[in-house]
Amino acid sequence: MDEGTLLWLITGLTAVFFVVGVPIFLCIGVWTTLASLAIGFTISNIGITSYQGISSYALLAMPLFILTGDLIGAGGIAVKLSALAAAILRPIRGGMALATIMTCSTFAAISGSNSATVATIGRIMIPEMQKQGYNPAFAAANAASGGIVGILIPPSVLMVIYGFMTNLSVIDLFTAGWGPGLCVSLGLAGAALFSARKNKWGEVGPFVFKDVFKAFWGAKFGILAVFLILFLIYGGYSSPTESAGVVAFYCLLAGMFLTRELKLRDIPEVFLSSGRVNGMLAPVIAISIVLQQVFNIIGLHEGVYDLIHTFKAPSLMLLAMMAAIVFFGCIMESISVCIILSPIFAPIAVSMGMNPYHFALTFIVGLSLGFVTPPFGLDLFVASGITGIPYGKIIKWIPPFLVGICLAWLAVAFIPAISLTLFKIVGGGGAAASSGF
Repeated sequence: MDEGTLLWLITGLTAVFFVVGVPIFLCIGVWTTLASLAIGFTISNIGITSYQGISSYALLAMPLFILTGDLIGAGGIAVKLSALAAAILRPIRGGMALATIMTCSTFAAISGSNSATVATIGRIMIPEMQKQGYNPAFAAANAASGGIVGILIPPSVLMVIYGFMTNLSVIDLFTAGWGPGLCVSLGLAGAALFSARKNKWGEVGPFVFKDVFKAFWGAKFGILAVFLILFLIYGGYSSPTESAGVVAFYCLLAGMFLTRELKLRDIPEVFLSSGRVNGMLAPVIAISIVLQQVFNIIGLHEGVYDLIHTFKAPSLMLLAMMAAIVFFGCIMESISVCIILSPIFAPIAVSMGMNPYHFALTFIVGLSLGFVTPPFGLDLFVASGITGIPYGKIIKWIPPFLVGICLAWLAVAFIPAISLTLFKIVGGGGAAASSGF
């Protein structure tokens, strides 16, 4: 049997595994292993390539940022940030829904994980929204949608992985991420405000400066964590990996000795929780490195390159890639999609004159849609898990948020300045400071 036929049979078998619910890591692993054997690779090559790929120093930032998010939640810092957002937005109808989005955005500036953002902020804000008369399923949908900024506002685990896969500077990706992250946050805020006002949810109260100042003082350790990581990374004092380690250590000390809500007996469980998440992500990254190697051998990159270029016009080529990102983001975990598609799409974007950092953020914002769209919708599953509300009921409240995200995504894709302006301000990124699209 020829190589091409074998690969098609292997792909069909893997598709069956995926449809019946086999975990995505195992699906990728089965296809990669069988395809490697079909093209003449040895089993030992899989182990060597996986090990070398996952041994990158840059990837150390991923577990450290995830740990930081868990420490913020366990140390009581996230609760204080939520109280500050609620105090500021009290005079606005739908203020608690907006406060959830605002808290998610602030939390995202310390932690780089969307699921950690949903789980931590959702546990705090969803009960508070219910007390003010919000529909419980909407409150869960609001928190799930707000969680996507965890991968958009730096630091971001997904930006670390994208930079690793495409050989782009993680610091420059962080710099480019602020504009799109805030743009999506505004889109989500608009959707939350629309739904809350339409249904007359939420209580309206006066703006009390004393209460805001008290909440601000209570949130000082969380605010300091934000400034600490910005100072270290953008001040040039440490790499993102080193900064992640410093901030994680700070959050550990703050939780134990400043807020005193993180007890010594709680620390093993916090580290175990982070370890579980990393234990799911690291194998996917490792085996996907081999997957990219197989793709290169069989010429998949060239095939996709030629297919996209049949659209001729750069705008149509970009829309075709965006459609593919949405499709795969709906059915696969974002890390897997990033590892598989970013090395294929990034060169295409550059070939059509698009700035690599501009496309990187277009790609990552598009992936964020997958967190709140069925059938995968990781953030929806997380929100359902922490509330006990059925997945199907939460989905009904998602459409306004999808509209907000899509409008922000189109703005990011077709207005390069949203991603690239900060390069001119901070003087980073070299060639990335100019837009060619």
